[in-house]
Amino acid sequence: MTQTTPQNTPQITPEIVEQHGLSSEEYDRVLNALGREPNLVELGIFSVMWSEHCSYKSSRLHLKKLPTEAEWVICGPGENAGVIDIGDGQAAIFKMESHNHPSYIEPYQGAATGVGGILRDVFTMGARPVANMNALRFGRPEHPKMKHLVQGVVAGIGGYGNCVGVPTVGGETNFHPAYDGNILVNAMTVGVADADKIFYSAATGVGNPIVYVGSKTGRDGIHGATMASADFEEDAEAKRPTVQVGDPFTEKLLIEACLELMATDAIVAIQDMGAAGLTSSSVEMATNGKAGIRLDMDKVPCREEGMTPYEMMLSESQERMLMVLKPGKEEMAAAIFEKWELDFAVIGEVTDTQHMVLEFGGEVVCDIPLGPLAADAPLYDRPYLSKEEYTAWAGITPMQDVPDSDNPGADLLKMLASPNLASRGWIAEQYDSQVMADTLQTGGDAGVVRVHGTKKALAMSTDCTPRYVHADPYEGGKQAIAEAYRNLCAVGARPLAVTNCLNFANPQRPEIMAQFVHALEGMGDACRALDFPIVSGNVSLYNESKATGGGSAILPTPAIGGVGIIEDASNMVTSAFKGEGDAIYMIAPEFWAKPDPTRSHLGKSLWLDVVKGRDEGRAPPVDLAAERGAGHIVRRLIEFGLLSAVHDLSDGGLAVALAEMALRGGIGADVTANADYSAAQWWFGEDQARYVITVAPEKMDAFNKELAAGPEIPEAEMVGFHRIGTVGGDSLLGVSLEQMRAAHESFFADWMEA
Repeated sequence: MTQTTPQNTPQITPEIVEQHGLSSEEYDRVLNALGREPNLVELGIFSVMWSEHCSYKSSRLHLKKLPTEAEWVICGPGENAGVIDIGDGQAAIFKMESHNHPSYIEPYQGAATGVGGILRDVFTMGARPVANMNALRFGRPEHPKMKHLVQGVVAGIGGYGNCVGVPTVGGETNFHPAYDGNILVNAMTVGVADADKIFYSAATGVGNPIVYVGSKTGRDGIHGATMASADFEEDAEAKRPTVQVGDPFTEKLLIEACLELMATDAIVAIQDMGAAGLTSSSVEMATNGKAGIRLDMDKVPCREEGMTPYEMMLSESQERMLMVLKPGKEEMAAAIFEKWELDFAVIGEVTDTQHMVLEFGGEVVCDIPLGPLAADAPLYDRPYLSKEEYTAWAGITPMQDVPDSDNPGADLLKMLASPNLASRGWIAEQYDSQVMADTLQTGGDAGVVRVHGTKKALAMSTDCTPRYVHADPYEGGKQAIAEAYRNLCAVGARPLAVTNCLNFANPQRPEIMAQFVHALEGMGDACRALDFPIVSGNVSLYNESKATGGGSAILPTPAIGGVGIIEDASNMVTSAFKGEGDAIYMIAPEFWAKPDPTRSHLGKSLWLDVVKGRDEGRAPPVDLAAERGAGHIVRRLIEFGLLSAVHDLSDGGLAVALAEMALRGGIGADVTANADYSAAQWWFGEDQARYVITVAPEKMDAFNKELAAGPEIPEAEMVGFHRIGTVGGDSLLGVSLEQMRAAHESFFADWMEA
């Protein structure tokens, strides 16, 4: 067959190139790679593969600096998801993805298909998904669109996750004006598989059949990857056709069919069709296998009449997979997928040409060398500001005129009623957290699920404090990792590895690129110090909107998903106060015992924002040695069964942590301030590396004996224990539990019922 230009293909003009998101320089690279003009199919394929979403062209250079290895890491970045060893021949497989732009345009389907996509990333590798998490960022509640967006996103996450039968066990939801025109919807899935039965995406074996399974291809989601790699114009609503439509019931069938086939020896390689659909899945499989690929587009199952190869290759229709099978296994595989009422079609074969060749109607409609599409895709070293230049640009200075709290109890009520600290019960009740019957904890520091049939449990947490990252990208990046680490330690888990979703604005702006580069540096340093490698992730750039009346960039939001192991689930602890008379301690670095107004951190705190209406100061510094030491001590005390409750200190400081423990336990506490600190510093400062723990009276002797034994690791020498009160009564800081609960539950109730 000879290369021909398909009939009715328009002439490739500069306007068409621009519509496909390619710069003139990138188009020159296309011409050089092909040695000729591309046709529209080829241009579309280059467009999606060279989008930020697929190529990571602005981020690859810096992502390579992150630590990705440890003795328990089986597979790091580069596959569909990360894989870690959790003992007993088992592996945890997990990843976090973004679905930001689609969720702003069409919140229900955008969020739902985000969940569906991340589920596929995990079960593609042979894992049964066991838990979902999410990290959501919305704009001002008073923004005219925000209520609709929140309702749609939450309903989409719940609708898809509940129907597919995977529990949603935790997450985080924040509000800030920077997300008015560009919300963030990050979804995370954790699965479990046998460590010796992991499936990868490398297409090998010349002549091996390439198989399409799942749903039929439609015209939904065409150019979704390109859309996700651009900022929003004023006409965001017009982009609805680029948003995919999901079907969770089909996804459930697809999970079961894939896992059934995986139990045989038929599969050589497997890849889900996510962003850029059939294009990215076929290119990635061929590239990873250092092979070529030939597809017969006439054989692609389509649900709409007259679909062109361009539409088929760029569609992002959901619930589809691409596989390479061993020869002769087609009939058996087809029977499995037909049993589950899913489409099955042999659509091509593996070749040795290292080209992607597409045939349609007896003609070759695409012939592209794979190198330029993937491994040799554009790579940019974008200019960025130094840390000092960035601090000057952002106008970050030490806080002057540090305020104090006249009434900590009244301030606490105001904090609990604020959007960023209010109860997420309205959200959580829309998610099924108990399906599969292995969920052990939700709503605390970390979600926890039992590894079915064992005494082990997996803990998972999503964390980031964007206001810190904006003020100091390096310290904010460290803090995001450190908080995930603390949250896992707080339930008794040993932190093992990290996935991430790096949400930033336009990388072509040096100040935005500075946020990205310095945040990654902080994340990398934290991961190395805490033995907490990054094994998977996603980058989402161009998160800004002209629809809000000017270049509105989001706060830099490197969302972190942490996963840890609890060897014996019976040792797990929760944050709820348990019993009258339990002693309350704050665990904190010893240097914190020596008052220092510059370190008792109110800068960038929620108290400063909510109570004083001020956004000032620097982000709190993160001492990684102290984080490691405090985490080690907490895990050890939990393992010995000495603690009745644990909670890390983060947003809102000590007062908010105590209030959350009281509300979850239905018991108050009698606590005392430290006269060496101002009331605001003591109760609402957001210093890092701190936990609140409680010890029952009958455990005090053993607890004191353990403390007297001294630290096991040098970093623990930095950590001290401060007795701050006793559990009991029905109030905290002079405020009744009833008042706190009413304040805590008021925001969503008032907003959603208005």
